[in-house]
Amino acid sequence: MNETSAPPVVRVRDLHKSYGGAVAVDGISFDIQKGETFALLGPNGAGKSTTIEILEGYRDRTSGDVSVLGVDPAKGGLDWKARLGIVLQSSGESGNVTVTEQLTHFAGFYPHPRNVREVIEAVGLTEKAKTRISKLSGGQRRRVDVALGIIGRPEFLFLDEPTTGFDPEARRAFWDLIRSLKAEGTSILLTTHYLDEAAQLSDRAGVIAGGRLIDIGAIDEIGGADARIPVVRWRDASGTMRQERTEEPAMRVAALVSEYGGEPTDLEVIRPSLEDVYLDLVRAANAKTPERTIQEEARA
Repeated sequence: MNETSAPPVVRVRDLHKSYGGAVAVDGISFDIQKGETFALLGPNGAGKSTTIEILEGYRDRTSGDVSVLGVDPAKGGLDWKARLGIVLQSSGESGNVTVTEQLTHFAGFYPHPRNVREVIEAVGLTEKAKTRISKLSGGQRRRVDVALGIIGRPEFLFLDEPTTGFDPEARRAFWDLIRSLKAEGTSILLTTHYLDEAAQLSDRAGVIAGGRLIDIGAIDEIGGADARIPVVRWRDASGTMRQERTEEPAMRVAALVSEYGGEPTDLEVIRPSLEDVYLDLVRAANAKTPERTIQEEARA
């Protein structure tokens, strides 16, 4: 992302949400810039959904300052909501209408909606356009959810686990769709348990554990440089698996080959992925706070 002097489209400062004695969100702060795709990552119960629901205006916060498109979500009216697109983890679309009928109905709620046929094509449902939603597969219904989220031409799009139920081909088609929305200037907040998806689509990410933001940064910088040092792994003469982090894996491999008189058993060089870095971050955060379990997100 290029540096910009424009105000962020999302601004969160010291956000807290408690339910009685249970803390779901514990002092989170972050910004999302115009045109940016920001991934909010964390295990179930970490506070992601509560944070997103506060940003969407569905849930009140206990304390902190929040703005989305320059508006406090707790006070956002219909004009503000028309500027948003929301793809929830699950939805309750009527199964008694066709895909085209449902999208046409929702398009009427927005001042400048996208073309219904083009949206149906974009989410890969052209052949199912006249099919009742109740007859669609789970993955196809998920595509309807995405179509409903983008039909209003949103300035800011919430994507909460958007590709659940997609097959690999459909996921990659969805990634292309999100890239096209980003190219148009749409700002996006993404949550996903597919870390490769976050790596493919996001400019930056924040990692939440136990209601706290434990790291934030560019996708290729999360966890810091040390977390991305390659790991050389091999099985020694006694049969024990050993591993060593090294910035020069080729030299370490050559040394092992020389030491063992050939390639050691199960020798491999692992370059940590975003998923590896993420898991290390979450484990470290949990280890530092053993007295706190990850809070189950309360539902009012």
